Amino acid sequence: MEMEMEGKNKRKNGLILVCLYLGLCVWCVGGGVTELETQTLTVGLHSLPGLEGKTLSWPKWEGYWLEHANEQEQEQEQELEVELDLHHIDALLSSSNETAEQRFHKRLERDAKRVEAVEALSVRKSRSGSTFSSSIISGLTQGSGEYFTRIGVGTPAKYVYMVLDTGSDVVWLQCAPCRKCYTQTDPLFDPTKSRSYSGIPCAAPLCRRLDSPACNTNKLCQYQVSYGDGSFTLGDFSTETLTFRRTRVSRVALGCGHHNEGLFVGAAGLLGLGRGTLSFPLQTGRRFNHKFSYCLVDRSASSKPSSVLFGDSALSRTARFTPLLKNPKLDTFYYVELLSISVGGAPVRGLSASLFRLDAAGNGGVIIDSGTSVTRLTRPAYTALRDTFRLGASHLKRAPEFSLFDTCFDLSGLTSVKVPTVVLHFRGADVSLPASNYLIPVDNTGTFCFAFAGTMSGLSIVGNIQQQGFRVSYDLAGSRIGFAPRGCV
Repeated sequence: MEMEMEGKNKRKNGLILVCLYLGLCVWCVGGGVTELETQTLTVGLHSLPGLEGKTLSWPKWEGYWLEHANEQEQEQEQELEVELDLHHIDALLSSSNETAEQRFHKRLERDAKRVEAVEALSVRKSRSGSTFSSSIISGLTQGSGEYFTRIGVGTPAKYVYMVLDTGSDVVWLQCAPCRKCYTQTDPLFDPTKSRSYSGIPCAAPLCRRLDSPACNTNKLCQYQVSYGDGSFTLGDFSTETLTFRRTRVSRVALGCGHHNEGLFVGAAGLLGLGRGTLSFPLQTGRRFNHKFSYCLVDRSASSKPSSVLFGDSALSRTARFTPLLKNPKLDTFYYVELLSISVGGAPVRGLSASLFRLDAAGNGGVIIDSGTSVTRLTRPAYTALRDTFRLGASHLKRAPEFSLFDTCFDLSGLTSVKVPTVVLHFRGADVSLPASNYLIPVDNTGTFCFAFAGTMSGLSIVGNIQQQGFRVSYDLAGSRIGFAPRGCV
């Protein structure tokens, strides 16, 4: 009898050890294992987006300002909430004969350069009341961001495409005359034809906020912004009126770039949404109560528009908030505290909060970034997450590696599959990702890949693929970020 009991105990202990090793059971007792938490990925609904029906159109409200140009200076700044149609960068390049797979490859190439730029900036720096909204447009290129919107500049307003980037601060656009400019969709902005354009004197406090201010022969402020991929812009630092649909925001400090190099193809410039004092949210903080949010849609599965919203209504009532952390060496990025990640209902073993800690010198940490597509985790954290997910998805047919993705599956011929759940545990906010936010199509033949990647840098980045479908709210007044699921409706 004792030998029989001893054998049962050994088998039970062995099972417990297996459970602990796999990290896939919530608890094991009496020889039983809790079921792995899963959710359904509907394979047929997700594919690489094509260009069909993605052509650009001239919005009616742009014609409004052209017809009422003389009224703009007398009109008071309005408190308005609006939503604009979404356009992807592929629509700007619709003459290209590239396939969906080729465009996706280019997106990953852009993403790699973006991550290099963010990491380079973090290393370099660490060492040394009203409401309106605007649609955001997915796309753009290296060193900038993936989403942009259409904004009116000057008086009368001239509409151009501007990148929205939470990873940078300075607002700028290309201006005539241009000594060297990259190709953009719209005509260059000519400041001499705007009644609201004004240069900033070298002695002005706004000029001193720049990292590297300079002065021209007329004692007017000059700016220069460089990105980690080698792109840069330089020119006159000025104030100008920006128009979002019929909402006008006056005296925004921006760079009027006369020498711009890099791969910012398509858009005219950049609307910095970072935490620095020269970013758009900080400049217009009093008017919009230091609040903005965006919701990004999965272009492969939804026809709903993405949008960005400024003002009190930017904060969703259903959002769960996590505190913002302050990097003493760098004020641009939005740092948060990531405590752990769960797969299949259980915390990933070997993945601790120490891997994501922002230290006193400004190294490491986790940022939320709209311009990075694929979430990057420090190598040990990624390896633990990947291995645990592979075990939970062992019933799926594996496919070869694809670009930066080392965990891919052949889902061809399937309509839906069960996959382990993935939850990001921030301090005060658990963000449960939809399956389509971490298993994404990489071709049109049924290959799906686990949309995380490792990095040798100490900095981890939560990218926009993982943010899709959530309204991500930036409450700078409360120093917090919120996540509201199904926020694009």
